[in-house]
Amino acid sequence: MLQVQLEVGSDPREVSRARRWARSRLAGFGMEPDESMVETLVLLVSELVTNAVVHTGRPAVLRMLLSGCLVAGGGTVRIEVADTSSSPPLRRRAEGDATGGRGLELVVGLADRWGWLHEGAGKRIWCELDRGSGAVAESADARDAGDTGRAAARTAPRGAYDEPRAQPVRT
Repeated sequence: MLQVQLEVGSDPREVSRARRWARSRLAGFGMEPDESMVETLVLLVSELVTNAVVHTGRPAVLRMLLSGCLVAGGGTVRIEVADTSSSPPLRRRAEGDATGGRGLELVVGLADRWGWLHEGAGKRIWCELDRGSGAVAESADARDAGDTGRAAARTAPRGAYDEPRAQPVRT
């Protein structure tokens, strides 16, 4: 397994730096810049880092982990963002022209798996994308049917949390 990491400052302008970094690392993993998976992964990085920086106002750590062989057309890329806020992620449904509330819904819709877990005084939110997966076309009902309350070390299906849902608090 390959792992790369970037410390992200609390300034929202850091999100664009995280996107550039992610593109560069994915190219280093042997992925073509015009590959649709690269665009999806960069969008996932952007959403998770934005959520961490905007909602906590604190620095975060972005990690990308590669398992399998992406060059051979397989493998999985895992994106993790750790921050120092213990507030769980909150899925919201944005209404009409709202300028926020879509980030986590994008992650749920694009990732093959996602979840979160407490880590020290904060949390880590993660998502995974399998190369060649057709999961993006999966229906919302099917992906949200996963159970909740899984152990932190296991992967969760789309829409499931690694820990039982607590009373969500907006950060």
